[in-house]
Amino acid sequence: MGIQYRKRKKLGKNSWLNISGSGVSGSTKVGPVTFNSRGGLWVNLPGGLTFRGRWKGRKNRSK
Repeated sequence: MGIQYRKRKKLGKNSWLNISGSGVSGSTKVGPVTFNSRGGLWVNLPGGLTFRGRWKGRKNRSK
């Protein structure tokens, strides 16, 4: 098990700056939908259900 670093700073009513070991990103919440600058998408549904997906394609990484 490795050590992870994550910090979240609120920028406005519905915006955050996310800082982690892998870099910096921004996220915004509009109603039940949250999306971030790296393409992540979360939808909070009634009854405690959450959908997690991507709103933009994943970039190919070379190995």
